Amino acid sequence: MISETDFIANHYSTELNQGNFIWSAPSNIALVKYWGKKQDQIPANQSLSFTLNKCKTITKLGFERRRFDKLSETNSTFSFDLLFEGQPKEDFKPKIHKFLERIEKYCPYLKNYHFTIDTQNTFPHSSGIASSASGMAALAMNIMSLEKELNPSMTEEYFYKKASFLARLGSGSACRSIKGSIVVWGEHQEIEESSNLFGVAFTSGVHSNFNNYQDTILLVDKGEKQVSSTLGHDLMHNHPFAAQRFLQAPENLSKLKSILENGNLEEFIKIVESEALTLHAMMMTSMPYFILMKPNTLAIINKIWSFRNETKIPVCFTLDAGANVHVLYPENNKNETLQFIKDELVGYCQNGQYICDEIGFGSQLILEN
Repeated sequence: MISETDFIANHYSTELNQGNFIWSAPSNIALVKYWGKKQDQIPANQSLSFTLNKCKTITKLGFERRRFDKLSETNSTFSFDLLFEGQPKEDFKPKIHKFLERIEKYCPYLKNYHFTIDTQNTFPHSSGIASSASGMAALAMNIMSLEKELNPSMTEEYFYKKASFLARLGSGSACRSIKGSIVVWGEHQEIEESSNLFGVAFTSGVHSNFNNYQDTILLVDKGEKQVSSTLGHDLMHNHPFAAQRFLQAPENLSKLKSILENGNLEEFIKIVESEALTLHAMMMTSMPYFILMKPNTLAIINKIWSFRNETKIPVCFTLDAGANVHVLYPENNKNETLQFIKDELVGYCQNGQYICDEIGFGSQLILEN
């Protein structure tokens, strides 16, 4: 069993003075939801997600070795510039600084370098799609590329596990954006090598019904949430229904594992929609309580239910911690479902905006040092 100490870098066989990498990492959408966490970004329950393909963050990490004052053997601060789409983005820096503080124990070489972090998203900024998962995952991949340069004997398996481990410390769900079309995060007896420390690819046979599964994201509300996900997670600590929820999640993951293997779309819909509504039920029954769904969210859900009943097309919805709706459906129902979205659902989207995506394959190296 891998522990946190296994991820502490304590061996460098190579010196590196400067260089740069570029990685992309996708967003992901949880089907079994993670809501509630323990210390150090440990999940209170297991989760399973589809990795997306088009909604991703592309991050370039440039680095150069710092010159230290001869009177000081070590440097006490992190040194980095942060750019968003090529322009300085000072309001992003505190979150990155906090991330670097969290991972310093595992990456002690970080203070030896000055970094230029230049990041951009393939989806519209402030579109209501959370970019923390893709952003932290892309940054973690770059940092691991630097570490691999310092220690070229590192195995590929260790590289990806530590990348997911680091990404988790930046944003919990980011650990599910590193590798794999379907990813499980959290220890589960039926998932081989599953861990609370990092996400693992779902390696069981996946039925062809889920090949190139489609996710059309309806942008209902692009504004900032009135309650952050961080606060929402914290409200699970004294939640009256938390204990039952933490029993329900692994049971649903077991059911979904079988469904992904046997291709039963009717049962897939039941689990996925129930999980989405349970997530929001936890929000509405916390203290203080809050609602992130909007009237148009509910209108879309009812339209989807009516369309599915009338056509028998296996289209369903899921929700993240916000108002936007992810419409999930098989690739072979793409044409009629997209027509339904254009005819019936676009009017409920802010400025008529929606994004067509599908299941993807995780982070990708764009430029090697």
